Amino acid sequence: MANNNQSFVEQYLNFSNVDPTTMKEAVRDTLYMTIVSMVIVLVLGLLLGLLLYSIGRKKSFARSILYGIVSILSNIFRSTPFMILMVLIIPFTRALVGTILGAQAAIPALVLSAAPFYARLVEIAFREVDSGVLEAADAMGANYFQTIIKVLIPESLPALISGLTVTTVSMIGFTAMAGAIGAGGLGSLAWQEGFQRGNYTVTFVATIIILIIVFIVQGVGDFLTKKTDKR
Repeated sequence: MANNNQSFVEQYLNFSNVDPTTMKEAVRDTLYMTIVSMVIVLVLGLLLGLLLYSIGRKKSFARSILYGIVSILSNIFRSTPFMILMVLIIPFTRALVGTILGAQAAIPALVLSAAPFYARLVEIAFREVDSGVLEAADAMGANYFQTIIKVLIPESLPALISGLTVTTVSMIGFTAMAGAIGAGGLGSLAWQEGFQRGNYTVTFVATIIILIIVFIVQGVGDFLTKKTDKR
């Protein structure tokens, strides 16, 4: 038993095998991919979610067809496994950013995977807004954009923040998977330096850092959700 314990310590807790500079670069790449992607996802998700909500709000044959098309496209990108999606769009990624390696090259796949997911959460959040509040805004003469900015978004803000938190946590997991095929970051470090070279301490440390980032994101998201909830 003592030998097994010693083996575990040597494999997972031998921190002399961890290069601080390399680990810092991996953390930086992971944060870069997550932050840049989520800014784009926030904008695209809100717009796509608003489009789905607006089309689905008023029933007509043309709107139903349009809603079905947008919904199908959204579901395709949302349901395709991230690793497969990243490989499928390699020509698009190369044309857009000029390379298929590095943190920047992972952003198109991250956005295409997460934006439709967040858009669905946005649509659900908008649908949960009390119709009486919207009718009151219409009665007071608010136009479409005023209703969105001053009523719809503020009333659904807790759900929007909660959905953004869930999406960001998923995004961090996607960056780890992207690292396995050359995107860099903690996922790449854990796979290439850790698993493939038998340096399990690197994998262990990278995993702990990813968990810490997730806990911070979740904690901040929960705090903001409670802070904006008027109930």
